[in-house]
Amino acid sequence: MQQNTQRRAAGLQAKIPDIRKTLDTVRFLSSQSASPAKDPVLTTTFSLNATLYAKAAIPPTSTVYLWLGANVMLEYPVDEAEALLSDKLATAQQSLRTCEEDSEFLREQITTLEVAFARVYNWDVAMRRKEREGKDEEEEATK
Repeated sequence: MQQNTQRRAAGLQAKIPDIRKTLDTVRFLSSQSASPAKDPVLTTTFSLNATLYAKAAIPPTSTVYLWLGANVMLEYPVDEAEALLSDKLATAQQSLRTCEEDSEFLREQITTLEVAFARVYNWDVAMRRKEREGKDEEEEATK
């Protein structure tokens, strides 16, 4: 359970920055389309690979395409995309908090269980020692 919770938290920690970055980009596009600019075309560079970048000219737009995963990409109006990404970000952050709480609870339970095991083991050692001392006393008495 602990490994599963840690794996889920690690996945969420990897996804949250991507969601936040996408949300910031959508908000930027929204602000660009809302304010009249001298040059309506936005020129930018984007990453194709770790060390490979390309230039792009982005005309004003009222829609964005979001990659949802599983080979699915959908077109959304900018406002709906912003709302969707805000909800996804809030849900991911709440799930991460839940994972951290669950992980803390599991750590406490594991510690409690280990202490209980140690106590039972120590009790067993003490009982065996008493049993052995009792047999030694009986043998000395019979001699």
